[in-house]
Amino acid sequence: MSVLNRVVGGPPRPGNRLSVARLGATESWDLTEVWELSGRVAGHLLGLGIRPGDRIGVLAANSLEWVLLDLAALRIKAVTAGFDPGKFDSTGAELASRYGLAVLFTDQDETADTVRPITELRGLAPTKAELPAVAWEPGEAPALKFTSGSSGPAKSLLASAGSIDNSLAAVQELFAHGPGDDLFVFLPLSLLQQRYWVYSALVFGHDVTISTYEAAFATLRTTRPTVVMGVPGFYETVRAHLQAATARTGVSPAEAAIGVFGDRIRYLWTGSAPANPATLRYLTDAGLPIFEGYGLNETCIVTKNHPGGHRPGSVGRVLPGKEVLIDAEGVIHVRSERPVAIRYEHAEPGASEGMFRPGGIVRTGDVGHLDEDGYLFVHGRVDDVIVLENGKKIAVRRIEERLKNHPAIEDCVVTNPSQRQLVAIVSPAGQPADAALIAAALREANAVLDHDERLAKAVLAERFTVENGLLGSQFKPRRKQIEARYRGLVIDPEEGIRA
Repeated sequence: MSVLNRVVGGPPRPGNRLSVARLGATESWDLTEVWELSGRVAGHLLGLGIRPGDRIGVLAANSLEWVLLDLAALRIKAVTAGFDPGKFDSTGAELASRYGLAVLFTDQDETADTVRPITELRGLAPTKAELPAVAWEPGEAPALKFTSGSSGPAKSLLASAGSIDNSLAAVQELFAHGPGDDLFVFLPLSLLQQRYWVYSALVFGHDVTISTYEAAFATLRTTRPTVVMGVPGFYETVRAHLQAATARTGVSPAEAAIGVFGDRIRYLWTGSAPANPATLRYLTDAGLPIFEGYGLNETCIVTKNHPGGHRPGSVGRVLPGKEVLIDAEGVIHVRSERPVAIRYEHAEPGASEGMFRPGGIVRTGDVGHLDEDGYLFVHGRVDDVIVLENGKKIAVRRIEERLKNHPAIEDCVVTNPSQRQLVAIVSPAGQPADAALIAAALREANAVLDHDERLAKAVLAERFTVENGLLGSQFKPRRKQIEARYRGLVIDPEEGIRA
């Protein structure tokens, strides 16, 4: 039986728990209770007239109710559409109309015919009617998911049950999550992959703790997880915190790590954006083995480093059911045995044709290579390869990673507005920004970079955040928006600050 059909096929074994960790409080339920509560929500949805194939929207922060809605939708073959409150600023009624929702549940103060408070799912009485037995076919779609970092209205696609099954089975084979494990999830549940870990807990018999980005640091030590799922930006913050703690108290990085994560970490998981190699080394040396992977919304997970199969600098070997193809320009294409989708549901004209190719192939837009042992190395986006006026092609990701290793720089984007010279748009690590240190960082980088890779200038930007539109919902820099916004203060590595 497929993983997803094991989720909907019956209650899990007792003894494992789902916890919701908030600032100041953590609530916990046995997974059998979670299953029973999701049945009540499923009955409530049926009472509202929801039928197989109907779309149920969720615009809310992570919570038990979020989990129950998603599981209830699976149990009646409805489609969950998760909206990140930090990314979607439309009203619930507008979202319902735009994406064809039968109903939208939200924790925001809104009233409309298709919008309901998520709090109405609390305290529901047991359902009197027996829920129909359901099974998901590989080509059916239980989720409408949205791309991150897109400009304008978000692109969406219907994610297939087969792609979810393949991803969960492949990850389980690599990491063997099971009794004794507690997977800590703090990214928005609107991201489909974050909901995978709830499905994994129900099927493979481990605990899962749901939190939020804001509460992650405060709740990690008390929940004592064995696995943490996080984006590279989060681990950059962790590294800075550990370094500050060791400098302040004199403890070792490993001791400082226990102060943040507790004493049960088996490994850390990261992906969704390029990770800083120096940060990966630092955390691993501190007793926090961290494994980077690669995937897109359009492909789900494609490659993953893991215990026993890890090559630093790579994003791992290709998972079963996937094939990586590199074209003559070095662009990565992915063929899936069970594709996530074959087109977008909502997108600008031509977007589907530019991404999805016949035969289950997706053109990723990333540039990379496979080594002789099958490990994938990603060099950056096609858009991140800058062609100078002399014809030299510069992959800027390596330069950006070098600059981000400097303590004065939190993040940066390298661009070339004149096509003659490279400029770094810098998100400073501190406020106010230390212009002298940033200028020194440019000089240090230029001393080891090739001639054509050297940086002529730096533009001081505000800190890149989701709130100001300079990071996507998975905390990737939004390159085009950043380039468009900053034409301001310039730091010349030789001349100092000038306007």
